[in-house]
Amino acid sequence: MTDLATEEARRQLARLLHVMAALRDPASGCPWDQAQSFETIAPYTIEEAYEVADAIARRDMAALPDELGDLLFQVVYHARMAEEAGAFDFADVARAITDKMIRRHPHVFPAGPDAPELQGWEEQKARERLARAETGVLAGVSAGLPALTRAAKLTSRAGRVGFDWPDAPAVLDKLGEEVAELRAELPGADPDRLADEVGDILFVVANLARKLGLDPEACLRAANAKFTRRFNAVERRLADAGQSPADATLDAMEALWAAVKRAE
Repeated sequence: MTDLATEEARRQLARLLHVMAALRDPASGCPWDQAQSFETIAPYTIEEAYEVADAIARRDMAALPDELGDLLFQVVYHARMAEEAGAFDFADVARAITDKMIRRHPHVFPAGPDAPELQGWEEQKARERLARAETGVLAGVSAGLPALTRAAKLTSRAGRVGFDWPDAPAVLDKLGEEVAELRAELPGADPDRLADEVGDILFVVANLARKLGLDPEACLRAANAKFTRRFNAVERRLADAGQSPADATLDAMEALWAAVKRAE
């Protein structure tokens, strides 16, 4: 980044911090922004992260700056609320991540002739978890992650110590077992039992994706997009015939669905 670009980035960040402070100002700020808390803003933070991922998946470089800006605003928002509470501020956030990246990349940012030997990323993270008194193989896998992603990360971490399925076919075998267990629970239809069995199936599917080198969240996002695209096409074909989905029979919609699939 050139000196001019760096200076402009600093100017725009300072402007954003000023806007955030004005929105939260107790006397003249926005009533909605004044009323927010960490808990109420957190869902928006997650939503904005997904919108960034969606823009990337669509390769929409025109939309990506706006989506990244929305996500950056979430970071600024949390930092401002923390500053108001006397906990930390935006500078602390930026310092923490900068220090962490330097610490984890001693081969790029050497500390001098006495710098420690190059450590792997995971070894460095393990040391940081130990410093935070987080112990155990699964320590540090955030409970706030999307469930499919967390399932894959949990078993990936367990796999490093040998607790894992040997290959994808073995996971498929396990998936068959879990489906059979769910089928056995259907006659009783106990909601808690059904939820437990469905959870087991989703957990195994997440790890099947991991074993195949796939991101389960990305797989499901793609499946959602495919379903949306195909269903919208079915709706359009029904509309051309003067019908809506509510008017059509299931057989008719399934026939259109098959036609849409063939046309892709």
